Amino acid sequence: MSNISIKNQRIVIIGGSSGIGLATAKQAIEQGANVIIAGRSQDKLNAARLSIGSDSVETYSLNNQSEEQLKTFFEAVGKFDHLFTPGASYVRGAITSSSVIAHSCFNAKFWPQYNAVKYASPFINPNGSIVLMSGAFSQRPLADGASYAACNGAIESLGKALAVELAPIRVNVISPGTIHTSFNWEGADQETRDKAYEGYTKLNILGRVGHSDEAAHTTIYLMTNGYTTGSTLYPDGGYILR
Repeated sequence: MSNISIKNQRIVIIGGSSGIGLATAKQAIEQGANVIIAGRSQDKLNAARLSIGSDSVETYSLNNQSEEQLKTFFEAVGKFDHLFTPGASYVRGAITSSSVIAHSCFNAKFWPQYNAVKYASPFINPNGSIVLMSGAFSQRPLADGASYAACNGAIESLGKALAVELAPIRVNVISPGTIHTSFNWEGADQETRDKAYEGYTKLNILGRVGHSDEAAHTTIYLMTNGYTTGSTLYPDGGYILR
């Protein structure tokens, strides 16, 4: 029977200082794992460490859009068992949007994950795994996000290709719908946030926004199930079915 425990395993989460990454870190530590969280803001990393309240977490300041920093980071981390790569800051726009908007998702979400795997894979336990993150917009795009939909679709295809290339290391993708985190609509006022969340409740079957803990639970499953690889899971409240 497959080992479904992550106790005493090392887990690296790039983008682990808030949202789904932080929720995953907390759940992993609750299950006895040792977690390394990396992110750009040292202040957010310090706050995350305090909120976790465990000696089983390490923090690293990292700009995941820098290949050199990613290379140095994984060389410093050394051997580990699982990699999760949530979190990115990008802008969604129609096909007529500027090249800056059109490229933003690929620059902030696709290439950082691609390069993270590039430099992480030599250090991952052969029985370990990688969990990438896309978004359910890949399967059900709206009218204002051609490049955003394409980026998420590319990440899901990347997961399949890496599952083949890196086997027996398992590679999967989590593709959430809208999850209630402080990251969404960063910089927007509360009224704008509330309206956006309210709008999403009408777009899925369950009629509510998801929680970070629910997406994190999906991520932990993908780390622990030793017979799942090349898959994309959609914790989206039925968004892609509506």
